[in-house]
Amino acid sequence: MIDHVTLRVRDLAAAKAFYLTALAPLGYKLGMEFPDGAGLGAGGKLDFWLVQDPEARPQHLAFSSPDRASVAAFYTAALAAGGRDNGPAGLRAEYHPNYYGAFVFDPSGHNVEAVCHQPPAAAKKIAKGPTRSARKVAAKKPTKAKKKSMVKGPKGLAKRRMGKGPKG
Repeated sequence: MIDHVTLRVRDLAAAKAFYLTALAPLGYKLGMEFPDGAGLGAGGKLDFWLVQDPEARPQHLAFSSPDRASVAAFYTAALAAGGRDNGPAGLRAEYHPNYYGAFVFDPSGHNVEAVCHQPPAAAKKIAKGPTRSARKVAAKKPTKAKKKSMVKGPKGLAKRRMGKGPKG
């Protein structure tokens, strides 16, 4: 599992403005700034870092999306932020039957993607949360374990009583 990624960008200010807008539909926000870098993340976890590098070479980067609507919202937001089209939101069956992605080029020329791997019905089910039966199971209180008593053993040492064996 990847903890974080650093992307080198030619113009930090332009990249920061682009990514804050483009990744907003995926829950990303600015979390930290330095003179030559910035950290973004969703849910309080900074996992995407931008670093100023005038010689940055284009890379490909894909962000996981919870549903297909988020993929489409990313694409619209990225274009509005100055990204260039590299493929609108849609199925990419050549990758697998449920690969739903959108692609844009950022200001440094990086190919940035948002992707959802879930079929439409599965994405809705995941978004709703657990089923009623799963909630019921989670709500059950754990049964109390039978309390084991302490008894004195040889030389006055306390021992835990296990089951119905002889008393010692």
